[in-house]
Amino acid sequence: MPIGYELEPSGMWDRFYRWFAKVSSRYVNGADELPPKEALAGHLAAQRLAYDAVVHVSKQLVVGMTELEAATLLENYLKAHGTERYLHRAFAWFGSHSRFDEYQSYSDYHPSERALQPEHVVILDVSPVVDGYIGDVGYTLCLQPDAELDKAKDFLLQLREDLPKMFASELTAGEIWLQIDERIKNAGYDNVHSKYPHCVLGHRVFRVKPKQGKHLRIGNRSFGWFSLETNMALMKMGLSATLTPEHIGRKLGLWAIEPHIGWAGGGAKFEEILVVEPTRCYWLDDNVPHVLEAKAKR
Repeated sequence: MPIGYELEPSGMWDRFYRWFAKVSSRYVNGADELPPKEALAGHLAAQRLAYDAVVHVSKQLVVGMTELEAATLLENYLKAHGTERYLHRAFAWFGSHSRFDEYQSYSDYHPSERALQPEHVVILDVSPVVDGYIGDVGYTLCLQPDAELDKAKDFLLQLREDLPKMFASELTAGEIWLQIDERIKNAGYDNVHSKYPHCVLGHRVFRVKPKQGKHLRIGNRSFGWFSLETNMALMKMGLSATLTPEHIGRKLGLWAIEPHIGWAGGGAKFEEILVVEPTRCYWLDDNVPHVLEAKAKR
């Protein structure tokens, strides 16, 4: 699959993939089941652990530290707090990597030896599994004041405010993707999540069988982002599990939503769980770092 997304298909195979993605998004295979109250509490615990990890590691970042070292700190924090399991491996992106510049294939997206500089924007992304429940978050920061990043975060918070209303509307998930894409471009940013595997704005979160020990991971391309166990779960759900421009299936369930935007030299995102029920849509938790930090500045 090529990196990026264009409104017009690039050829026969791209046209076929888009048709297949649209048709298969209707077959949810249980992905849209609404979780019981105790499951929401489980995902909330996993999400809060994920945020604790990224905030803790953000305070340990120093100039000269590599992306690999930052990702290792994230993994060590999770291990010290009771889990070595994950939906996807820990990511750390510095500087232009925070907008996926210089990347030619999905294997390039893994943490590298790039060293942190004072002016670099940093994205930390981690997804622990706690008692089988998945949390998945993204957190953006800079070691020094950055007016462009502050502006980007304000824009992302506006998207955060509007996304539940969009999911509660009659829009399909694919139409939501396209509207967010248009808003990002109209605001003068690049759509960086269009460079994710399947160009996802988000993906479903779910529960896997609780067990101890590490997840297995195979390969280093897009399949290698995720643990083998969660890859198998996602494959079982099919493309209904990914919020792509072609998704026309049911929106009910739990989604990790991750709008990611870029400008010259940097990128920013947030990621957190959105709960979509028949009569309402809401963020699983409003006491998340990017919201609390914005309130503290007012």
